[in-house]
Amino acid sequence: MKTLEQRLESLGAERLRGMRRGLEKESLRSQPDGKLALTPHPAALGSALTHPHITTDYSESQLELITGVHASVESCLAELTEVHQFTLRSLQAQGGAAGEEMLWASSMPCGLPTDETIPLGRYGWSNVGRAKSVYRMGLGHRYGRRMQTISGIHYNWSLPGVDNQGYFSLIRNFRRHAFLLLTLFGASPALCSTFVEGRQHELQTLGSSGTLHMPHGTSLRMGRLGYQSDAQASLAVSYNGLEGYAASLHDALTRPWPAYETVGIRNPGGDYNQLATTLLQIENEFYGTIRPKRVIHQGERPLHALRERGVEYIEVRLMDLNPFEAIGIDAATLRFLDVFLLHCLLSDSPPDTPEEIRELAHNQHLTAARGREPGLHLLRGGSEVALQGWGLEILNQLAPIADHLDALHGGASHREAVAGARAALLSPDTLPSARVLAATRQQHGSSFIDFVRTRSRAIRQELLDLPWSEEQQARYASMALRSLADQQAIEAADSMPFEIYRQEYVSPARLMPRSVVAQAA
Repeated sequence: MKTLEQRLESLGAERLRGMRRGLEKESLRSQPDGKLALTPHPAALGSALTHPHITTDYSESQLELITGVHASVESCLAELTEVHQFTLRSLQAQGGAAGEEMLWASSMPCGLPTDETIPLGRYGWSNVGRAKSVYRMGLGHRYGRRMQTISGIHYNWSLPGVDNQGYFSLIRNFRRHAFLLLTLFGASPALCSTFVEGRQHELQTLGSSGTLHMPHGTSLRMGRLGYQSDAQASLAVSYNGLEGYAASLHDALTRPWPAYETVGIRNPGGDYNQLATTLLQIENEFYGTIRPKRVIHQGERPLHALRERGVEYIEVRLMDLNPFEAIGIDAATLRFLDVFLLHCLLSDSPPDTPEEIRELAHNQHLTAARGREPGLHLLRGGSEVALQGWGLEILNQLAPIADHLDALHGGASHREAVAGARAALLSPDTLPSARVLAATRQQHGSSFIDFVRTRSRAIRQELLDLPWSEEQQARYASMALRSLADQQAIEAADSMPFEIYRQEYVSPARLMPRSVVAQAA
């Protein structure tokens, strides 16, 4: 059996240099007073349906900024910074109150209006655009709109020559060790009381400012108040291979769910409530800390693409926005993720079991709510183990990988990223979640809204003050105009009635590989 170092050595320099990454960052547009901006997606940003770098996530008020695929951490962050610059300049150019909108710097939302007032994303009148809006309507019926306003940053990562088995091996280890990322990078220990209005929770009040928190919390976004649902809790999805994973997802996408059948596809007035009455409407509704992904063809279902052509990259989905960073994340964090993901790929990865899957859910919720609590224990193989001790074990194993990457690329940046993580784990008061609570208490009268509003305003100014050339402005303005033309072309080409389109899109046959469909025919 090869050691981890031997497996690392066998990858070779060329494959390691072929590592690729990209970022997708969600942010709410907020008003200067810290409340949700209810204005439509700004026209100057182009079409949310077709723009390659600027779209919306759940709400018209929730931007999603997307990079391309990058060979280096530096170029990836540089592009995300540039997209932020154009976005903020476009918001400023709106003038009036809209011109003062900011990008909310926290994963947990700003001051929210009533649930039904949160505006759903709109994507025009094509079938694909309408389907995206109907899907969001369904999410609102199923989970409430407030839950969908949580924002995060996703890291897409690939390495040449990794097959399906390798990626699923990585995913299993990632899920086992995800508690470490929640502890090190969680930055959402507090929230505004408007987020949980009418819901049961275990949060404690912080001062008298409408702020709620968990004293040792790391990432409320990834805990019981975040992307959770009783329906999805019934899914014990296995990551032991593509076939089993695909079968689990297929079942969830085709299994009728009584509560959603009660909601129905359409209301009595004929408006759409949701795309389907199954446990999941579409693949993206499945919430997980990490996903196997594949670039899809136009109109193709993601599950079909995976079954047909295999896993192309993985998407890390548990990273909070860091309100102390202008674009929500920094280079040291990305380098740590690169080392961490290589460790997940190269380490032994036994098959998961239903018992382990339950343990991992327990560990995630416990770390999210109490990850900085002194002496906190998690479950591993049926036994209790100290979070800090387990985390240090993993960090020890990361060190040779960091050394190897530094030898390949020069410098000491990977080694420094791992050393910084070790120092933070040993001094929990220096973790982002602790810093958020300390700043909120000490500088903002224990007001979460005031802390994030101040950070958002400072970040807005910092990014607006960066150099911005006429060439950059012209390039992004052209991209926005082109996206609007692309949306119009899609709408002009549509001829199928939406209900026929919807039925065809959600049909089980669209989930299957071509070979299976051909045999059935």
